[in-house]
Amino acid sequence: MDALHESIAACRICAGHLPHGVRPVVQFSPGSRLVIVGQAPGSKVHASGIPWDDASGQRLREWTGLEPERFYDPALVAVVPMGFCYPGKGSSGDLPPRRECAPQWHDTVMAAMPDKRLTLLVGSHAQAWYWRKQRPGSGAVSMTERVRAFRDAPPGFFPLPHPSWRSTLWMRRNPWFEEEVLPELRIRVAAALRDDARPA
Repeated sequence: MDALHESIAACRICAGHLPHGVRPVVQFSPGSRLVIVGQAPGSKVHASGIPWDDASGQRLREWTGLEPERFYDPALVAVVPMGFCYPGKGSSGDLPPRRECAPQWHDTVMAAMPDKRLTLLVGSHAQAWYWRKQRPGSGAVSMTERVRAFRDAPPGFFPLPHPSWRSTLWMRRNPWFEEEVLPELRIRVAAALRDDARPA
């Protein structure tokens, strides 16, 4: 596991495309039973090196019901974004995660964690990648459709919108998210992190 962390820290596969430099921000351990797959670090996270260290992270912690102490405990929670490094700004927000990162690292990192885990797919990039892997040929489905049909997600996965400031308007338009999705999310997160859920 130490060697894997060191290899990720030394990765330069996207270096030529990262205007702010290389700084992979990930968190995981052999015991992580909750995995959060988001988009890519933003500028604040790039500066601090702490995953979800911004307003989006605060909202995500509220959604999951996790206090910072548990959220930042790699023995419990892994943070494995689609792109490990900050991709920089685009014309309408942060650029998408670099396409090289997930094929290079995700299978290896996921294999280092327990098979019995809950994986939160936060945003369209994470959902598109894992839906294709779990259900080849599933076709184009919107993020909203995936979240609303969370009960039909592949086993062990839970789809969420990205908790950026844009999600405030999205939640107003989709009140079922707070009424139906968030209560179930908190139940599943709590179940994944129960002591009796630890792998033998």
